[in-house]
Amino acid sequence: MKKILIIALMLIGSITFAQSKNTKATTEVDGVCEMCKARIEKACLNTKGVKYAKWDVKTHQLSLIFDERKTNLKTVEENILAAGHDVKETKATDEAYAKVHHCCKYRDEDVKNDHTEE
Repeated sequence: MKKILIIALMLIGSITFAQSKNTKATTEVDGVCEMCKARIEKACLNTKGVKYAKWDVKTHQLSLIFDERKTNLKTVEENILAAGHDVKETKATDEAYAKVHHCCKYRDEDVKNDHTEE
């Protein structure tokens, strides 16, 4: 009985102190519409290790859950930049930005205004 109790305590201890592999992160990503949302979330979810990605159109906040053993926030942001969307203080290349749909040109004030009226 003593051995079973000791083994149970050791198991509980190792589970309790096990390192968490999932990390939560948020970052700001520029965009204006539901098409941008789909593109941003797809770029994130196509990154190996990303388990959850949700971008809010109004606040521009991207919420992520990813396996920190497989990826990191910088890698996810690089994939978003490649999809044509700016993140925090880094702008997507002009080539990547040019590939986004014309209604998603979030750097254009007229496009921004068109989406705020909806």
